Amino acid sequence: MIKSFKNITLLLASLSIGCSLGYAQPGFGVAQRINTEWRFHLGDTDGQLSKDQHDRAWSKVQLPHDWSVKYPLSPSLASATGYLPGGIGWYQKQLSVPVEDQGKKIFLYFEGVYNRSEVFINGKSIGKRPNGYISFSYDITPYIEFGKTNTVSVRVDHSQSADSRWYTGSGIYRDVWIVKSNPIHIDQWGVYAYPELKSGKGSLHSEVTVVNSQNTSSPIFIKQELIDLNSKIVAQKSHKLTLAASDRATIQQQLSVANPQLWSLANPVQYTLKTTIWQNGQLIDQSEVKTGFRTFTFDPNKGFALNGEWMKVKGVCIHHDAGVLGAEVYPEVWRQRLLTLKSLGVNAIRTSHNPQATSLYTLCDELGLLVMNEAFDEWEFPKRKWLQGWNFGTPGFQGTYDFFEEWGERDLADMVKRDRNHLSIFAWSIGNEVDYPNDPYSHPILGGEKTEGGFTQASYGGYKKDAPDAMRLGDIAKKLVAVVKKYDSSRPVTAGLAGVAMSN
Repeated sequence: MIKSFKNITLLLASLSIGCSLGYAQPGFGVAQRINTEWRFHLGDTDGQLSKDQHDRAWSKVQLPHDWSVKYPLSPSLASATGYLPGGIGWYQKQLSVPVEDQGKKIFLYFEGVYNRSEVFINGKSIGKRPNGYISFSYDITPYIEFGKTNTVSVRVDHSQSADSRWYTGSGIYRDVWIVKSNPIHIDQWGVYAYPELKSGKGSLHSEVTVVNSQNTSSPIFIKQELIDLNSKIVAQKSHKLTLAASDRATIQQQLSVANPQLWSLANPVQYTLKTTIWQNGQLIDQSEVKTGFRTFTFDPNKGFALNGEWMKVKGVCIHHDAGVLGAEVYPEVWRQRLLTLKSLGVNAIRTSHNPQATSLYTLCDELGLLVMNEAFDEWEFPKRKWLQGWNFGTPGFQGTYDFFEEWGERDLADMVKRDRNHLSIFAWSIGNEVDYPNDPYSHPILGGEKTEGGFTQASYGGYKKDAPDAMRLGDIAKKLVAVVKKYDSSRPVTAGLAGVAMSN
């Protein structure tokens, strides 16, 4: 490890103590961070996981943890990802679940693991998730030994270290939570609310999805309360239903508020939507979601308006790293960064080019910044990854394309479900420059001549008939837009395009 990182380690320790527990919870049950007392081993173990707490091949770490940023830069490593190493790493934690928790559902919720992770409980594999930017969870109830110490192990495979066009980091670089819930509980990210304004009256449309993991049906009572900044209940609704055995159900409600305060860039007012689930008069689950009221208007002639106020979107693209901290995300670091940007006149953030930690969106809600939330940098084919410089030498072609067909739509759905309640998000982006001409897609228009009255893109190397056909982009885009609209129809869907003539 580089000696100068000792001071950074002290900074990280102090930041983690002050972080609010309000960030990144999965939205059901009782969630508790389990970021401390992990052990880390760089290199594969051939399946032999160490239980020896004094094994010097393993070091003590706390999460978030990015191993790449802690090792020396080297010109032999890829320029595309910051000349820092990837590799394969193992994480391990001892987890005790008391006997008193028998009968509850136990989950592990990971906010982000870069990348190609596999999670084990007591040596048994419980699942894999290749996308390093997506939040995910596992039901570990069948694997837990209650009243005993359980071993959680996470294998992270970033051996394809030149898999991006920017620095990614490596490891469990976001928070991890243990979630304990009743067998009947709110689904993960199962509360969805979106506002509507008409003639000064606010309507908050809500959906609540509840899961029954029991093998018997049960009547339940769902109550929702909308609470303002003064802790006053300004609207409430309730709903009764019988939840079938081993099933889930979604109810829809509408809460009305006369003359609500609006969320704006200068005065980002938020309300709290409290959802409680009752069974036989007993409270069995609850959730609190920050929400509020605002309107977006998109007009081809006038541009964009927030709450009817036409404005320029003065945005910046922000990657998920934090300089010398690497990919280890701390809310206070982002708060200072966002405040600085806002002081310079920035009013919008684009997440380049992937979902980021929930804390970023929460801060944009609190501080009054618009967000374009972006999902992917490539789809079914890899882009060039420069290894020796920028646009120099022989590129590499590692990437995330190899799991896009299997995981792409699910990853996008999970991004939307996780983030859709954030007032700051004004658009979803399904991709960044996936249409980059001849990297890899091509089209006959690229072989055209530049004319005074026309617009072609001959300067991008001309038409390459053996390259993937750019017409495929439209078919993929339609599928991805449909995924977004299934889970949130309140915002537009766009993409960051590079080859405008070809894309049109």
